[in-house]
Amino acid sequence: FRLQRREKQITKATPSQSAMKFTAAVSLVAISTLSTAYGFAPAINSRSIASRTPTATNSPIISCRPFASNAAASVTNLSMSASPLTVGIVGATGAVGKEIRGCLEKREFPVGTLRIFGSERSAGKEVETKFGKVTVELFEEDKARECDVVFLAVDGDFALKHAENICAGDDGAVVIDNSSAFRYKEGIPLVVPEINAETTKGKKLIANPNCTTAIGLMAVWPLHKLFGLKKMVMSTYQAASGAGQPGMDELVEGTRAVLAGERDVAENKIFAHPLPFNVIPHIDKFQENGYTKEEMKVTWETRKICGLDDDFPVSCTAVRIPTSRAHSESIVALFEKSVDVAAARKALEEAPGVKLVDDPENLKYPMPLTATGQYDIEVGRLRKNIAFDNALEFFVCGDQLLRGAALNAVVVAEAMIENGALAAKV
Repeated sequence: FRLQRREKQITKATPSQSAMKFTAAVSLVAISTLSTAYGFAPAINSRSIASRTPTATNSPIISCRPFASNAAASVTNLSMSASPLTVGIVGATGAVGKEIRGCLEKREFPVGTLRIFGSERSAGKEVETKFGKVTVELFEEDKARECDVVFLAVDGDFALKHAENICAGDDGAVVIDNSSAFRYKEGIPLVVPEINAETTKGKKLIANPNCTTAIGLMAVWPLHKLFGLKKMVMSTYQAASGAGQPGMDELVEGTRAVLAGERDVAENKIFAHPLPFNVIPHIDKFQENGYTKEEMKVTWETRKICGLDDDFPVSCTAVRIPTSRAHSESIVALFEKSVDVAAARKALEEAPGVKLVDDPENLKYPMPLTATGQYDIEVGRLRKNIAFDNALEFFVCGDQLLRGAALNAVVVAEAMIENGALAAKV
């Protein structure tokens, strides 16, 4: 079920100036386009999670073990010790679903049987996997309930309709949902495993956070444990692929048309304005407080994941930029205690899922180019902020399809195996 996120306003502004043409942008046209962000999608109805006011929970945060990042060998013990599971993926033919399957394979997750569910269009197709050739099944709730764990890589409307039915009762499956449908619902854990894996104990439905939040908190959490977070201001620079395949296509085709001299300014249907040779400070719908929903997701989800107060101060400005994949974030974090850069560097170097890339003298710092395809997020440009007391400023990059979606979901399942929340049905 394909999710198509429209960021375009009802009234489209016509750019008054021609876009600047940079020859360096020629490389953008050569980008291999991503698969559809989600495998299959019903029509979006008028019911919207955007209208809901999230209620953060103050559940205790218990640090979990350092989960493996890039090296599949580091989770081999989990694979060998856990009973084989029947694993289902809904939306497995889309980009997120494909990455979930890739993570299951590379991390040697204990898959006994892999079942892939799709629409009538996908049903019957065969998919080659490390676990053997799998025939795509037409999705049915009863079939999904036969699994031990089901990963949902579908849109929020589909999740709202089916997720709770799939996991209902003692004989239901554990469901890990990648949509925004249940992120703010009380009693449903919103999980970044390196931060709050223990909140999954005894739960059957788990929400995966927004990609921007997950990437940023991987760097913020070790510093919060060290110095005590007081406030946070974030600015994001998000790739076109965050808007799905239509957004990616619009960027590539628009860039080609401008460079070929066919247009002075690219056409725009998905984004509020042309994205090639431009940046757009607008992702998702504007809210009454002047923030966009994408920006408020960072505020709401940071509070819930980190167990902070409902009014804890977090502010975000989200910007769409003309890159292919991997989101970037500039973060200013203010702390209760005096900050020490050396101690902060050490904490980040030791943090699971984090790669410190901070050597400006040798031009080494986080970039989408180097973060794409990587399990670890990159953090660098670490320094004391000179505008605020007890504040650090740093730059983060992470692959939003991996750390921000598929990888996070699979590591959630690994954590649930370890704490007993996920096991093979008797």
